[in-house]
Amino acid sequence: MSLNLSLNNKEQVRYSRHLLLSKIGESGQLAFKNARILIVGVGGLGCSAAQYLAASGVGHITLIDHDHIELSNLQRQVLYKTNHLKASKVQTARNQLLAANPEIQVEAIEKSILDVDLAAQLQATDIVLDCTDNAQTRSVINQACFTAGVKLVSASGINGQGQLVSFDFAKENSPCYACLFPEAMDTGLNCSNAGVISPLLGIMGSLQATECLRLILGMTENLARLTLVDVWQMDFKQFKLVKNKNCPCCQAT
Repeated sequence: MSLNLSLNNKEQVRYSRHLLLSKIGESGQLAFKNARILIVGVGGLGCSAAQYLAASGVGHITLIDHDHIELSNLQRQVLYKTNHLKASKVQTARNQLLAANPEIQVEAIEKSILDVDLAAQLQATDIVLDCTDNAQTRSVINQACFTAGVKLVSASGINGQGQLVSFDFAKENSPCYACLFPEAMDTGLNCSNAGVISPLLGIMGSLQATECLRLILGMTENLARLTLVDVWQMDFKQFKLVKNKNCPCCQAT
């Protein structure tokens, strides 16, 4: 894969506020342009994360989701509009992202992650964003990223509480998602039956996008830190994670 070595005139204008930042500048914006990101799930989390990554100039974004847009999605899945009802989420999201930023590439895969050759996808991926909402898919994504040595940024949100955590599986001592949740047990709780305040998904998806951009820039101090968000209390807490010596994923021989 050839690298882009410069920004065109439109990109210089579009990303001018990034170019003013010492922590990004032209070199950082070029890193965004050359990055390849995989987003699994374009519901509440994925809609928010994808919009900010696209707006920020991430050069190649792949979206995976098999679902279609329902009226109840519109409360929090802010890429979609009333005229999109019953349409494919990934195809609609792709169109919306390209309408906002035609300078990038967006690939849409209308399949369940369980039906995708994830190992093949990860060969051309720098960072995966897990924006799914059930334990089984989180376990599959975690295992695949660990095996491939690909960075993972995972988030969740329900009711008024959210979680964010990121891992770099190229690092030998990195814990993984299964260290935090060793058993892929599905509690059965999700936005459909437990409810969620709509901006929470925007907050958590934005944090995922921010962490993704930070990782592209080489900012790694937040890796393996669990961030807990409670929007009812406007409270943020962080905890450092360590490798679980009995982890069924990253300690398996």
